[in-house]
Formats: sequence, structure tokens, C-alpha cells
Amino acid sequence: MTTNPRHDSQPSRRRFLGMAAGVPLAAMTAHLTIGSGTAHAADSAYVMGYFTESPGGLGTDYGLHLAVSTDGLQWMPLNQNNPVVTPTEGAGGLRDPFIMRKQDGTFVVLATDLKGTDWSYNSQYIHVWDSADLRSFTGYRRLKLHDMVTHSWAPEAYWDAGRGKYAILYSSVNSSGHNVIMVNYTTDFRTASAPQVFFDPGYDVIDAHMVVGVGGVNYMYFKNNGRQQLVGTRSTSLNPGSFTVFGTPVSHGGTEAPTIVKSLASNTWYMWGDTYTPNGIFYAWQTTDLAAGTWTELNQRDYTQPLNSKHNTIETITSAEYDNLVARWGKPAWNRLKSYNFPNRYVRHADFTARIAPYPFDPFADAQWKLVPGLADSSGVSFQSVNYPDRYLRHSAYVLRLDGNDGTSTFAEDATFHRTAGLADATWTSFRSHNFPARYIRHSDYALRIDPISTATDRADASFSVVH
Repeated sequence: MTTNPRHDSQPSRRRFLGMAAGVPLAAMTAHLTIGSGTAHAADSAYVMGYFTESPGGLGTDYGLHLAVSTDGLQWMPLNQNNPVVTPTEGAGGLRDPFIMRKQDGTFVVLATDLKGTDWSYNSQYIHVWDSADLRSFTGYRRLKLHDMVTHSWAPEAYWDAGRGKYAILYSSVNSSGHNVIMVNYTTDFRTASAPQVFFDPGYDVIDAHMVVGVGGVNYMYFKNNGRQQLVGTRSTSLNPGSFTVFGTPVSHGGTEAPTIVKSLASNTWYMWGDTYTPNGIFYAWQTTDLAAGTWTELNQRDYTQPLNSKHNTIETITSAEYDNLVARWGKPAWNRLKSYNFPNRYVRHADFTARIAPYPFDPFADAQWKLVPGLADSSGVSFQSVNYPDRYLRHSAYVLRLDGNDGTSTFAEDATFHRTAGLADATWTSFRSHNFPARYIRHSDYALRIDPISTATDRADASFSVVH
């Protein structure tokens, strides 16, 4: 058992609502309830909410951040990965944001009233915003959930059709002496019913995540805080006390914040989990049979989280809403480069040498690049450093360095590369040297250089994903 208070007490939250693939939109009903909210037939993209933390604190911000995705796997931060709204009451910050589309088509945002890692801070309230389109946020308030001297962690909500109300799930310590999952019911997220214990297995549990109405069964996953595992429960009703544990728990060295995801392209379900450390690494598992409760871990190359993101919530949106969010908040002015065969590592500079390093790290800007037209050939690309904008990646004696542009043609040629289909995977990208066209950027012992490529290992070393 670790002594890290984050393990003992801190929840997280994400949300992803999906629709069955292969079904024509015209054949679908107007609304499809899978998870905590209502997925619309026209939805074809996703929005994520999160806060940020980085190991040295340079990327830490306890406001609401947004990212968007067309496939739910590769994410593009909005607003340059800065917050779009920040609480002004309570602790003055948030954790564990949750976004849900309500029955009327508008959105509600919930979040834990906590800034930073002061786990002794007890708030009986949660943050609440209303939003028509996630381009503006109105009606900010705090909603009181209980009178106990304890917290209200990781709130999320779902529509309980039988009650005609929304249920708000969250973690609190009640008379049991350990965290349990509590529930309050509301119609407007302004007032709420008295709290009830929703789930108490007799040990410390946080991070409840609900998937409603799959084959007549409701599924709730949570974190077993003592064992640091994600555990499944199920019930044919939504009544408090009706959920029982089933299936095989999963973890990756201490995991929390379970979120169940339905693929848009297949009959595959994904479960996402977040490490409980401030480093915030996401992991994902998959199954084709949600009722079986068994999961297989995915390779990290299959998904990319937003930079420094923690405690995510995901909701479906329409293509028009996607475009409007991008228009309102803007695309990132930078990219990151993810290694194909070491997908937990990204290209960064350190002491002005280039290498791939395990995510996350500070300064995180060492891994942010502006891909600009090639200095020697505009059909190519040059990598301009974000935190040293007068410097570019260039090769010298075949080794990649971050050097200042001296204005010479030699520098321009050394700093220009041509994008090609990934040598290990055509959906990825490889970069061919402009002035040594038989050589490609690759990593060797994690250091970057340009080399001829001949073996399968070489091809994997020379393949990258251009992400955010």
C-alpha cells in the first residue's frame, strides 16, 4: 500500500458516449442512452474535458480544459491547452470535471470543488455550469450535496428515466468510515434530494462510472482504492444497493477513473483508466463482450491523450458542434511527435540534443514543435522549437540537435525533412532528410539521428505519429 495520499483518496472521472457502428443515421432513434447522458443520432465526434498536471508543475492548471476528437482516440486540445473556464468560489479550482448533454440537448458541467492536492479540504459542494454549446458557460454555482464533514469527489450524472430525474454519483466518507458511492437526485442541478448510499462493498471505493441500459443491464465501474484496481458491478435496475461485483478487475500499476467506451466502428468496448500519480498516464483495455467482464490491454500507440491531461470526461457532439468548438477556441499552434515502437515516448530536446523520452515530463514545452515549411524546400518541413523559437532540429554528423538558425544554406538543408508514409505503418509518418535522401530520422538508444533504413527495427525506429 503506497503512502501517496493520491492513492488513498483522490478520484478521477472521464466520460465517453458511443453509438453502435454500421447503423444508418436515418434508422436510429432521435436519442440513444448509453452511459450517463443522451447520445444524439447526429453525433459524430467527441469533446473531452479535463484539468492538467505535469511532474514539475509547469503544466498544472485546475480549470476546465477541452479537447475534441473525431474517433475518440486521438485528441486535439483547444485554446492552446489553456482552461476555458475556472471556478471562482470554494477552493477556486476544480478536479474531475464531468460533461453531460442533458435531455433538452444543452450541457451541464460538474466538477470536484478542490484545487491542487490538499486532500484534507472537505467540500460538501460541487461546481456546476450550464452551457448551450460549450463555447460559453453560464449560471456558475456550487451545489450542496450533503452536511457530512467530508468531501464530494468525482461527481458524474446520468438520466434515470424511471425516476424522471438525474442521478448524481460521487464519493464521500459516511458513517462506514471509508469512501462509498453516494447518490443525490435532481431535475435542475440547482437543488438536490437528500443523499443516499448508492454502493458500499465494505471497503474504500471511489470514481463511480455508469453505463446505462446495455442489453437490459446497467454497469457501474469503480476504483477499489485499497487494491488500486478497476472493478465492475452490474444490476438490472438503477436502485441504490442493487449493484453486485462481477468480472475480472484490471489495473496498470495503480489505476483509477474507469470510463467505458463503445467503439463507433466495431462491436468493441474500451475501458479507460488513469494512473493515480500526478503524472497522469492513461491506459485502455478492450472487450467485445461487456457482459463477460474481462478485458485485454491496448497498446498505447492506439490512443493519445491531450498534453498533461488528467481526470477526463468525454461526451458525444455533432460535426457542427465540433467545427464550432474549433472555431471558438482554436487549434493548437504546435504538435508532438510520438514514437511508434515506444509509444509512451515523445520527441523532445534536452541540453539541445534530440531524443525520445517517456511521457510525461517537464519542461513539457521541450516536446512541442511548430511544423513549418522546410527552410530549404517549402514542400518539406522544419521543426521549430516552441520554447526556443530561434532554434530548429537539424542534423550534424547525422545526429539531431536543436540549433539556432545561422541563415546559411547548409543549416537550412540540415533542418529540412520530407514527410512520407510511416515506414513501419503507413498510417504513421516518417521523415526523410532533405540533403541526405537515403537517410531518415530515427531513434537509436533513444537519441535521434538520420540513418539509412533497412531492417524492421529500423523502420519502427523511424516511424512517428504527429499528434497534439
